[in-house]
Amino acid sequence: MDSRFRQCLDESKLIKVKDAPDLAAKELLAAAMDLSSARTSFSEENHKWATVQAYYSMFHAAKALVYSKGYREKSHQCLAVALKALYSDANALDVKHCNRFRDCMALRHDADYGMVYSAQSSREVVGWAGEFLEAAKKLLEKGNSVK
Repeated sequence: MDSRFRQCLDESKLIKVKDAPDLAAKELLAAAMDLSSARTSFSEENHKWATVQAYYSMFHAAKALVYSKGYREKSHQCLAVALKALYSDANALDVKHCNRFRDCMALRHDADYGMVYSAQSSREVVGWAGEFLEAAKKLLEKGNSVK
C-alpha cells in the first residue's frame, strides 16, 4: 500500500464507507453539472469561474471513483492520493488524469485565492475536466465497484 494512502487512512482523511455506489452516482451527476457550468463560464469569458468549476467537476468525478472503491475523502489532497493509489497505480486510469487533477487543484487555488487565471489555462482545464469525466464514467461502467 502506498505510504501516502496509508497516512491518509491513519489521519482519518480517507475513510471506509458503505453504500458507496449510490454516493458515486450522485457525484457523477455533480461532476456533469459542474462541467456544464464550466463550459458556460468559459464561453462567457469568465475564466476564473470556468477554472473553479472545471476543478470541481474533476473533484466530483474523482470522488465518484474513490467511492466506488469503498472510500470517502476528508481532504482534497487525500482524494488525489486515493485516486492515484486506487486507479493509476493499478493501471486502471492513465496517470495523466491524476497529474491533471493535481494541476487543476493548484490552478483552482490560484484562481480562488490569488486571482491568477487566464483564458488559456481555463480552456485547458475545462478540456481536462471533460476528458476526466468521460474516463471516470467508462471505469464505473466497467464495473469497478466496491471491493
